Amino acid sequence: MRKLAFGYSTRCNIRCEHCVATGDIPDSRTMDHGKAKKIIDQLALAGVGGISFSAGEPMLYFNEIVELVELCRQVNIYTRIVTNSFWAKTAESADRLVAELKEKGLCQLRLSFSRWHQKHVSQHNVLNAARSCQKIGLDYFISFVTDFSEEDDPYEQFLRDQGLTFFPEPVIYAGRAESFKRRSILTDYQPNCCDMNPYLTPDLEMYGCCDAGSHFPATNFFYLGNLNDHTMAELFTKSETDRLHNLIRTMGLTNIASFTGMKGRDIITYSKCELCRKLFNSPATLARLRAEVAELAAWSR
Repeated sequence: MRKLAFGYSTRCNIRCEHCVATGDIPDSRTMDHGKAKKIIDQLALAGVGGISFSAGEPMLYFNEIVELVELCRQVNIYTRIVTNSFWAKTAESADRLVAELKEKGLCQLRLSFSRWHQKHVSQHNVLNAARSCQKIGLDYFISFVTDFSEEDDPYEQFLRDQGLTFFPEPVIYAGRAESFKRRSILTDYQPNCCDMNPYLTPDLEMYGCCDAGSHFPATNFFYLGNLNDHTMAELFTKSETDRLHNLIRTMGLTNIASFTGMKGRDIITYSKCELCRKLFNSPATLARLRAEVAELAAWSR
C-alpha cells in the first residue's frame, strides 16, 4: 500500500533543538488549501492508502486539516496526525478536539514527546491528549524521541507511570539536530530495511523518504520532483522503480554499507537514518553504488 507524509505547512509554534523538519533559519510555508483538497483526490487515484499529516504542527490549521481528514475518509484513505499536543492544555479542550477529529474520520493521533518538546509544551498536555484518545476511542501512540541518554530516563518513566502507549525513536541527526554530538548506537547487526514513505512539502516538492530525505544537500538522492510538473502516480513510480531505493527497502542499509567496504564494527554504531545519510549523501559513494547496482543486487548471503 502506498503511503505519504503530507506536509501541509512547515509552520510550528515551538522551536525544538532536535527538529528534523527544519534548520536554523525560521521557515513558514503553507500549502494552498484548495490545492491540498485536489491532491487528496490525486492520492486516491494513485492508490495511496495512508496519509500522515506532519512537517510543522498540523493542529495550528485545525479546521483545514479536519476538512482534509474528512475528504480522506470519503476516498478510503487512512489518516494520522502528528502533533506536539499544544492544544491539550486541559482535559476538556482535549476531549473536544479529539472527539471532532474522530467524528470527521481521523484514524490515529501520533503524539510527539521528548525532553526537547517538553521544554515548550507541558508533558501533561500529552497526557491529556492520550487520555482523551483512550476515552473517546481514537487510536494513538506517543513517539518518544530520544538519544538514549540518562537525561531521558525521567521522561520515559513518566510515560510508564501513566500507562501510556509509547515507542522510543532515535533522534535523527539532521535539520536542527545536525549540530548535536553524535552518540554511537552499538546495536545488533541488523538489516535496517526502510519502508521509505514519501514526503510532500507545502511547495509540492516530493521526496522519497519522510524522515531525513529532504536533508541530502550533496546528492538530492531522495528528491522525486514537483507535483506542478508530474502526476502523483509518476512520482511514486519514480521511487518504486529506482533500484537503489528498492534495495534500501529489501536488502537494507546494513548490507549496502557492508558492500561498500564499511567494517561491521563501524556499521553498528549508526542508527538507520544516519547510515542512510552516510551512504547516499556522499556523491562518490552514490556514484559507485549507481554504477555497481547490479553487483549490489546480486550480493547476498
